[in-house]
Amino acid sequence: MKTFLLDIEKYKKYSGGKSAILLLITTQGLWALFVYRLSNCVYTSRFPFFIKKPLLLGAVISQKIIEVLTGISLPYAATIGARFYIAHHGHIIVPPNTVIGDNCNIAQGVTIGVSGRGDKRGVPVIGNNVFMAANAIIAGKIVVGDNSVIGANSLVVKNVAQGITVVGVPAVKVSDNNSEVYI
Repeated sequence: MKTFLLDIEKYKKYSGGKSAILLLITTQGLWALFVYRLSNCVYTSRFPFFIKKPLLLGAVISQKIIEVLTGISLPYAATIGARFYIAHHGHIIVPPNTVIGDNCNIAQGVTIGVSGRGDKRGVPVIGNNVFMAANAIIAGKIVVGDNSVIGANSLVVKNVAQGITVVGVPAVKVSDNNSEVYI
C-alpha cells in the first residue's frame, strides 16, 4: 500500500495541495486505484490457496462495483507502477497482464487493449512517465517507450520510441517533445 501513498501524493500535487481525505472522498480515480492496489496486493501475495481464492473473489466483486460506478477498469492482474494518475473518470479500460510503468498519467476514454494474431497477440508494455491523452487506444503486443506522449484520439498499434509524441490513426511521430510538460 506504500504505492497508493505515492499515488495520493501525486493527486495532492495536481490538486494544488488539497487534503488526502478530501481527495479520497471526491476523486473517482483514487477510488479505482485504492481497490486496484488492494486487490493487486492480494493477487501478488503468498497467502495459501484457501485464503487467497475467497479474497480474490471479493476483489473481483469490488473491482466490478468500482467499474460500474466510475467507468474505470483496473484488473488486479495488471501491473501498474507508482504515482499513477487518472485525470478524469470514465471509460478507462486496462486488460489483465498489461504493464504500466511509474509516474504515468491516463485521461478519460483511454483503452489499452489486447490485439494481434498468433505470437504477435498480446497487451502493451507502457514505460515510465508516459502521458496517454483522452480517447487514445493502445493495442497489441507493443512497447511504449519512457517519457512518450500518446496524443488524443490516437490509435497506437506499433512500438513508440522513448521521448517522442505520437498522434493520429494510426499514430505516427509528430515531434521530439517528451512528456515532461504533461507529468
